[in-house]
Amino acid sequence: MARRVLVTGGAGFIGSHVTDLLLEHGCEVRVLDNLDPQVHGGETKPRYLSREAHLTVGDVRDRETLATVLNGCDAVIHLAAAVGVGQSMYEIAAYTNTNDLGTAVLMEALLRHPVQRLVVASSMSIYGEGLARRADGTLVEPAERSADQLRHGRWEPEDADGEPLEAVPTPETKHPALNSIYALNKYVQERMSLITGRAYRIPTVALRFFNVFGPHQALSNPYTGVLAIFAARLLNRRPPLVFEDGRQRRDFVHVRDVAQACWLALTTDTGAGETFNVGSGASRSIESVAHDLARVMGAADLAPHVTGKYRTGDIRHCFADLTKSRSRLGFAPAVDFEAGLVELAEWLSTEIAIDQVEHATAELERRGLVA
Repeated sequence: MARRVLVTGGAGFIGSHVTDLLLEHGCEVRVLDNLDPQVHGGETKPRYLSREAHLTVGDVRDRETLATVLNGCDAVIHLAAAVGVGQSMYEIAAYTNTNDLGTAVLMEALLRHPVQRLVVASSMSIYGEGLARRADGTLVEPAERSADQLRHGRWEPEDADGEPLEAVPTPETKHPALNSIYALNKYVQERMSLITGRAYRIPTVALRFFNVFGPHQALSNPYTGVLAIFAARLLNRRPPLVFEDGRQRRDFVHVRDVAQACWLALTTDTGAGETFNVGSGASRSIESVAHDLARVMGAADLAPHVTGKYRTGDIRHCFADLTKSRSRLGFAPAVDFEAGLVELAEWLSTEIAIDQVEHATAELERRGLVA
């Protein structure tokens, strides 16, 4: 078993929980993180990051830094990435540089400092629209919704005859449908890691994270996970903003379950060279989640504002089929959604958030990415 693990992006939301779990299992953990101000707000070291972790503040694109932190490591969990669909659609070079080039530099570093296992964070965003079913029961991979369809408020994916499709759980076998620069970046990160791992005999596992939530989310980053964005609004006594009609469905998985999936990918004998979904296996509408979060935060009077607008790059429904993850990795999500929300609300009660959602939305509108 790996005893010395490098976690890139390990001071972030998911990374900090992965670091805690590795430490609990007796690993020595090295963290490489650039402490991006958009995520960390200028902190020199997040207060939630364990003192037992060895933090190096640096960039995954810096070859000398990578050589230092990789020296003597048995394994790498690669989480470092710029996140967010909306921002990726106009900061194209920055996202590609951080995500694609950052992964490429890491891969080259691993050629000189090979490890026993590489785990890379991918994303459900690579699926585009999730798998769906026609009225006759036939499974289909929906096409991207057209601008004309969205302008007329026909939110549901349709078949070639214009009939609405029913969303069903999405397995790893669904073909990628890359609707945003972020989705493209994550697919490149995934494929680059698996290709390099196969070529140089580094056992590599890619995990496709669905909508992750829990303590340590970046509350002041308006391009982060939807629950963190809703929380920032509610903490400032403002209603959550919901796009389309609010009935789009997602799979919300607790961050501790995600950390457990990373541990399984790191230590399970099976799975090398493969991709795995990491979700809860359940779907919830975005509007219902906004109501649920407001309720547990004691702000039930702040009903979500359903805007009727849509964002370029957004998809309608996607939730995980966990059949493969359960059978091959032994992954079984354990944190109940309601219990996870209550825990999140308790953490939020001690936090301050700068609500930048309206500013971010206005920026997208100015660029023609919201209509």
